[in-house]
Amino acid sequence: MTPRDVIDLATEHEAKILDVRFVDMPGTWHHLSIPISALTEELFEEGIGFDGSSIRGFQAINESDMLLVPDPSTAFVDPFTEEPTIVIIADVEDPITRERYSRDPRNVAKKAEAYLKSTGIADTIYFGPEAEFFIFNDVRYDTNSHSGYYFLDSDEGIWNSGRDEKPNLGYKIRYKGGYYPVPPTDSHQDLRTQMMLTLGDVGIETEVHHHEVGTAGQSEIGMKFGPLLACADALMKFKYVIKNVAVQNGYTATFMPKPLFQDNGSGMHCHQSIWKAGVNMMYDERGYAGLSETAIYYIGGILKHAASILALAAPTTNSYRRLVPGYEAPINLIYSQRNRSACVRIPMYSKSAKAKRIEFRAPDPTCNPYLAFPAMMLAGLDGIENKILPPEPIDRDLYEMEPEERHGIKMTPGSLAEALDALEADHEYLLKGGVFTPDLISTYIAYKRLNECDAVALRPHPHEFHLYYDA
Repeated sequence: MTPRDVIDLATEHEAKILDVRFVDMPGTWHHLSIPISALTEELFEEGIGFDGSSIRGFQAINESDMLLVPDPSTAFVDPFTEEPTIVIIADVEDPITRERYSRDPRNVAKKAEAYLKSTGIADTIYFGPEAEFFIFNDVRYDTNSHSGYYFLDSDEGIWNSGRDEKPNLGYKIRYKGGYYPVPPTDSHQDLRTQMMLTLGDVGIETEVHHHEVGTAGQSEIGMKFGPLLACADALMKFKYVIKNVAVQNGYTATFMPKPLFQDNGSGMHCHQSIWKAGVNMMYDERGYAGLSETAIYYIGGILKHAASILALAAPTTNSYRRLVPGYEAPINLIYSQRNRSACVRIPMYSKSAKAKRIEFRAPDPTCNPYLAFPAMMLAGLDGIENKILPPEPIDRDLYEMEPEERHGIKMTPGSLAEALDALEADHEYLLKGGVFTPDLISTYIAYKRLNECDAVALRPHPHEFHLYYDA
């Protein structure tokens, strides 16, 4: 779309508001709204001023003035606002130099696509993220100097099997028992259908929706793959739609990786393939699982840099409650065809050259896709450029292997702090082509350590009272 197309779209829908959105460093959308009368072609050149010092990971207060420059290709009609509203995603620029802001995550994604083309290895990378989420009826939480708790509830939750619901009709989902049941056990069929149809309304193609393994409404709606930047934009829209459709229907949806103890967590398996001149560079019918030598090296780069990637792709302290043995979490840094206990899986649903891809299973949907997708791509390219061979594939169930058989198999980091240490030590591959900058990486690490790692580590945990109060 051009600026004129956006103006025509606003006219067609009799829009009254233009909602301009951008993303902070941790990956949350922010917005400001202006009258539709301000929507002119000049707006796409001049931008809109905002205070960058109030945004996480952005400017200091003495250099706070920044510009939002709308990207006309991202415009869509908001399906949730009372007054007709056009939403558009913006890039962040310095108002004095008019240079793209190095800490704007969307700028990182744009530079990643440009760098890929400059390498000559490929001209396009496709991502297909599977962002899982939970649907709850109720959520309450608080933390302060003298108390801390959380409470979640769901009509589907197995813990409500004995609740007096006047009457309780049963059909509660057992822990780890939520994969593909039909209604009435799957009570969110219509809700997910509404989510899927609303995603279509905002331009996001979907392929499937279903209940996931966990109790309490764990769900998945499969997005169709797309180029890196477009897919990152789509994922932000995806999360916006899921949360708002849930709220409209009296539910709350969360992409938090591990909200429930003793049940499966929510991941975001990332399907990836690189293409050149319309040819999938990851396919070779003679290779293991149909993989080319290029694809094997790409996997080698992903596995070599997995710990530092996960500082960006599994970026919360809660992410590492999910990445533990026993809950189908992909913690083993190996690759395999069909094997879901491997960190990198090769889907075998189709023998088509176009469908050949790798699936990195360790990321989760709390990540900022504008940072996580480029990190995965740069790691894969590093593998190709340096011919990094991964360990031999393992097609057995790693969860069932004896300890001596598992010897030498590396695992994902055990905590966010460990992943951040890895990113601090291993980030040269991210600096290639100026995609990431040292300033962005150091700011990200400092923010995560202070505001997340330290904030969680310094607080007493509720279970510690159970363990130690009578010590």
